[in-house]
Amino acid sequence: MPLLPRWRFMTDEAKALTKRTAVSAAVILVVLLVFRALVPWALLGLAVWWIWKTVSK
Repeated sequence: MPLLPRWRFMTDEAKALTKRTAVSAAVILVVLLVFRALVPWALLGLAVWWIWKTVSK
């Protein structure tokens, strides 16, 4: 069973729009997953930088 059963009846413009939307959604999902994995490291880096600035004064 096709994901989009009317794909063969869609215009080329509608197909292109659907493909662009799917690619954009996939890219956003990957970016969110990577960003979510990097948040603890970014916070740790920020904390280390803040501590370093406080201690070096």
